[in-house]
Amino acid sequence: MTDHNEHQHRRERLLPALESARAGAFFTTALPNVRYLSGFTGSNAALLVTPDRALLFTDPRYQTQAPQESDCEVKIAKGPLLPEAGKWLKRLRLKSFGFEQNRISFEEYQQLKSVADGVRFRPLSGTVEELRMVKSPAEVATIRASVQLNSAALEQALDHFRPTMSEVDLAAEIEYRMRLLGADGTAFQTIVASGRRSALPHAHPTDHPIQADQLLLVDMGANVAGYASDMTRTHAVGKLEAKVRRMYRAVLESQLAAIDAVKPGILCATVDRAARQVLRSYGLDKLFIHSTGHGLGLEIHERPRVGRRERTKLEPGMVITVEPGVYDEALGGIRIEDTVVVTSKGCEVLTPTGKELIVL
Repeated sequence: MTDHNEHQHRRERLLPALESARAGAFFTTALPNVRYLSGFTGSNAALLVTPDRALLFTDPRYQTQAPQESDCEVKIAKGPLLPEAGKWLKRLRLKSFGFEQNRISFEEYQQLKSVADGVRFRPLSGTVEELRMVKSPAEVATIRASVQLNSAALEQALDHFRPTMSEVDLAAEIEYRMRLLGADGTAFQTIVASGRRSALPHAHPTDHPIQADQLLLVDMGANVAGYASDMTRTHAVGKLEAKVRRMYRAVLESQLAAIDAVKPGILCATVDRAARQVLRSYGLDKLFIHSTGHGLGLEIHERPRVGRRERTKLEPGMVITVEPGVYDEALGGIRIEDTVVVTSKGCEVLTPTGKELIVL
């Protein structure tokens, strides 16, 4: 399949949801969904999909780029996109259309209402996101490339690590290495947290010096050709107490148990439960304060959520993270995270970086 054929196929897969919602068309301004359905990668766009047409709206900055990237009819708006798109809703004599209530602002909704008066608005939520859960072989290949680049960036950055360098300095080194290796950028702000700050699951790097005999947690992701990767590794800077090493062993066993549970047909909640059972056996389950993982792709957090109550069944082609962690305010935090793809028989761990406790 060419890229254009793939985008057309995705738009065709959207049509049954429109029929169920009694909507004559689909409209989105969410850039990840625009990209998924049209191929366009610009920073300002809207997409209108009907059973027989697809109209891509953007501004004059992209009048050359848009037709090169997308097979849709490109409409260059000289002003704001929503009024222009609204005019086409009436021009196509649509009686109704589906809009993404989870993606559109109230102001945007009002703008459309004022222009497309008389056209019925059908609220939809997560329609494209559900399609995006199962990745094509081409998408998996791109995520694999992103994951491999991400791991290489960490390896190169750690070659330049030295105790007393700040968290900000190490984060900058990691992001510099990503760029050198060809990443579009980071998938999210790189997390570097040392000592007790590692007990903050989403700590922001500071000028705090990374000192000896402490934990060092790094959570990082690259963006390659629009697709995200995500990995967390926790290292020892010098010697660690025996109880901290025990915590590391518990998290590693928990992560391996969760990965072993990843199979097609299994509920996401089952994977989460596998991770928690191991931590419970160590008496550490109450220190695990987030879900076990999440889907990723064009966005760093996508469906499905790998959590306690997530009833979604895993399918081949789904790409998820597996990232249990424990967080003790007095000792620090430990998290180990890989990106994995669900296969027909189980799963494949895409992350090549080792998980043994490395002493820096």
